[in-house]
Amino acid sequence: MIRILHVFGGLDMGGAETMIMNIYRNIDREKIQFDFVTHSGRNQAYVSEIEQLGGKIYFFPKIRIYNLPLLINEWKAFFEKHKEYKILHSHVRSYASIYIPIAKKYGLKTIIHSHSTSNGKGMKSFVKAILQYPLRYEADYFMGCSKEAGEWLFGKRIVKSDRYFTIKNAIDTRRYSFDRVQRSILRNQFGIDESVKVFMHVGRLHEAKNHIFLLHVFAMLIKEIPNSMLLLVGDGELLSEIEKQIEQLNLKSYVKMLGARTDIPDILNAADVFLFPSKWEGLPVTVVEAQASGLPCFVSDKITKEVAISELVKFLPIYKGTQVWIDAIKETDLTRKNVIDKIIQAGFDIKKSVEWLTKFYEEING
Repeated sequence: MIRILHVFGGLDMGGAETMIMNIYRNIDREKIQFDFVTHSGRNQAYVSEIEQLGGKIYFFPKIRIYNLPLLINEWKAFFEKHKEYKILHSHVRSYASIYIPIAKKYGLKTIIHSHSTSNGKGMKSFVKAILQYPLRYEADYFMGCSKEAGEWLFGKRIVKSDRYFTIKNAIDTRRYSFDRVQRSILRNQFGIDESVKVFMHVGRLHEAKNHIFLLHVFAMLIKEIPNSMLLLVGDGELLSEIEKQIEQLNLKSYVKMLGARTDIPDILNAADVFLFPSKWEGLPVTVVEAQASGLPCFVSDKITKEVAISELVKFLPIYKGTQVWIDAIKETDLTRKNVIDKIIQAGFDIKKSVEWLTKFYEEING
């Protein structure tokens, strides 16, 4: 058995974590086992499932500039103790340039994986940019969820090389096929009548996801479609700010905050429309999931066009006000459609990703 050491800042339900968990659930765990280093505590969405699947989780200190010397010592001690690892697959960008050279000194093959196209704004993003730049010269292999995500982190030269691979954010399409029974069950659970038009968003409560803009769009939308509801799935550091905005816009009776959930395939059945106005993304797996469920998807034009696997996706600007979103939604046929075959043909079915990644790990393991 080959044990792959994945590195994440946290193991909650972000896009990168969900993508790897989709692979982990479907990979032959008698051949390939995933273990994880995380810089957050045990209270994370995927911790118990990872352990149930046979994975080990190592809890490292939180990443802070002032404790980088401590983290360097932690990594050295870790590799001294754990000789069983031959492959490190990093999903952390910023300080990966510090531990990847350490891993290589201990004989590990190293992979750095890009899941985004921005670090955000401000001093924090500037520091991240400085820290992550050396990665293009340090890692053995490079992966990205899209070509744009790869070029943003590694540069065009690396993306054109034979050491770069685009790994699509694939899903288990069977789990996302529309199910009318689940729709009724979930709507009853949430107290939503079938006559209500349900809009939905899935994503961390983070600056990148643009929840404040989303709430302003929905506040305008209910003036046009009064019998509407918004489901927000996700958790994060902006929870209190988003709750405050909901109250200020008088949306408390129209918005349900569902927190982090593991039953996304079921909840998608309860919705009618998917909204995703992110400021930046790599290739959001949630938009792939929403299409698999047959939902019309209105997404930010800042997101890679590679996510438009079907005609269900419409790209809209996020810096020209909310009215363009209202008009687009009103002018669109919001009937659910089955596009599962298109998703499979485009290579977003989990089986293909699992087959490729299994072969890749086996080849570089030596």
